[in-house]
Amino acid sequence: MSKVSVVIPAYNALTYLPKTLDSVLQQTYTNFEVLIVNDGSTDEIAAWFTTVKDDRVRLISQANQGLPGARNTGITAAKGAYIAFLDADDLWAPTKLEKQVQCLDAKPEVGLVYAWTLLIDRHGNSTRTVTAAQVEGNVWEKLLLGDVVGSGSAAMVRRSCFDRVGLFDPELTSIEDCDMWVRIAADYPFAVIKEVLVYYRQHPTSMSRDYDKMAQNSRLKIEKKFDRVPFELLYLRPRAYGHAFLWLAWKIMSDGGAVDRANYYARQAVLHYPQLSYSAKFLRLKVVLILIRWFGADSYLRLKKLSYQLRGGTFQYHQ
Repeated sequence: MSKVSVVIPAYNALTYLPKTLDSVLQQTYTNFEVLIVNDGSTDEIAAWFTTVKDDRVRLISQANQGLPGARNTGITAAKGAYIAFLDADDLWAPTKLEKQVQCLDAKPEVGLVYAWTLLIDRHGNSTRTVTAAQVEGNVWEKLLLGDVVGSGSAAMVRRSCFDRVGLFDPELTSIEDCDMWVRIAADYPFAVIKEVLVYYRQHPTSMSRDYDKMAQNSRLKIEKKFDRVPFELLYLRPRAYGHAFLWLAWKIMSDGGAVDRANYYARQAVLHYPQLSYSAKFLRLKVVLILIRWFGADSYLRLKKLSYQLRGGTFQYHQ
C-alpha cells in the first residue's frame, strides 16, 4: 500500500504533463502512487499514457468536471495516508515528498504541510520570485486574510482531513484550494518546509490569468469564510477583501498585465480597507504602476529581472 497518493488533474495538458510526471518519478521518496485524472481532455492523453511504464501511475478518465471535481476524483480513488496535489504544468524538486512525509510522520497533529514556491515561466525559466510564507501552527485567522500555502502544488494533506472537512467545492472554479486550506486550518495545525520545493508555471493559457473570474471567486471564498467565523471576528471581513484585491493587483503586475486593471483592483483594496493605503506593499505597488506607465510593462519586467540578477538572488514575497 502506497503511503502517499499524488493527484494530478489534467485537462488538455500534454504540453507540460510528461515533465510534470517526470518530476514525481524522480522523487527521492518512492513509496507513492500517482493518480492522473483526465478531466475530459480532447488531446492524446490516453495514447501518451501507454508510453508510461511505471506501474505506480494510474490514469482515471472522466467527463469534464473542472479542477475541483478532478481533485475530488483523485481523493476518492487515493489509497495513501497522505495526499499531495500537483497541477499538470507545475514541477517538484526531487526531495519534495521526502521532506513533507518526514514532517507529517514527526508531527501527527499537523493536517497540512506546505513548501515554498518558485515562479517559473512557460519555458521553465525562473522568474526569480518566490512565495515564501513563514506561518505555521494555528494559521486559521491568518488564512481569513489571505493565502499562505502559495500554490495548489505545494501542499501535502493527511487523508483523514478530507474525511472530516469534506472535498473541494465544485462551485469555485479558481482559488478553490484556498477555500480548502481554510477549512482544514479550522481543525488542524499547519507546518511549513522553509525551502523552495515547488515550481509554479506561469503562461498565457493559465487559468490563473482570468483575473475577473478570480475576483468573483475571491468574493465567494471570503463570504464562505465569514459565514463560519465567530461574531467577534466579523470585523476582519473588509480587511480580507482589501488584502484579496491588493494581492490580485500585484498578480496582474507580476504577469505583465494591464495597468488600468491593476489600478482598478488597487482602488478596490483601499475602498474596502483604507488602512492599506499606508502599507509598504500598497506603496510599492503604486511605484510599480508609475514605472510601467513611464517605461511600459515589458521594459519594467526586464528592469525587475535585471535588478534581481544584480542583487544576486530571488525576490521573496512573504505572504
